[in-house]
Amino acid sequence: MVITQHTQFIDQLRQSLQQPLPGPEAQYRMAHVARRGHLQVPDTARKAAVLALLYPRENQWHIVLIERVTHQDDHHSGQISLPGGRHEATDPDLATTALREAEEEVGVSGHRIELIGGLTDLYIPVSNYLVHPYVGFTESPPEFVPEEREVNDILEVPFSLFLKKDTVRTRHLTINPKITLRDVPYYHVFDKTIWGATAMMLSELTEVVERIQR
Repeated sequence: MVITQHTQFIDQLRQSLQQPLPGPEAQYRMAHVARRGHLQVPDTARKAAVLALLYPRENQWHIVLIERVTHQDDHHSGQISLPGGRHEATDPDLATTALREAEEEVGVSGHRIELIGGLTDLYIPVSNYLVHPYVGFTESPPEFVPEEREVNDILEVPFSLFLKKDTVRTRHLTINPKITLRDVPYYHVFDKTIWGATAMMLSELTEVVERIQR
């Protein structure tokens, strides 16, 4: 994904996102076997949004991920995720939520980001959130500023890594002293384990990008 024609890639990605999305089938490729299958979204599900933010750096498209600070009461603490969070009553829509949370967590102003589409909603049972992923880009590399109370580290990942077969691996993951998940698919990036809902959303985005290149 070398950037030779900056605008062309974004235009193609925008068009691909307007076509029928790959959907759950693409998401479940990176889901543990216990997570696969359609889940009924309860009426009590809370709304949230995340942002897959692409930007050019060193002649490649990158995506920003965050490593969350460990909190005892946070179901996703310590995990790698896309910037994002819950929908607030003051947010006029979920797109605003994604941009606001990205600005809060990684310091990129929403005015710099152009949204070009969305991915398939994903329900997360453990936290009872229905998450809507948005895709956006900036024309130049942002200067990231982590929100120290929520973000332990910022990962700037060349998106091409997610297109490589050897980046996808499986391992056993201990969730807590009583639960160990066996053979969990994950992305191995910078010696980090990207799994769960984040991996599922990235899996769909990867397929959207791959169909541009076919």
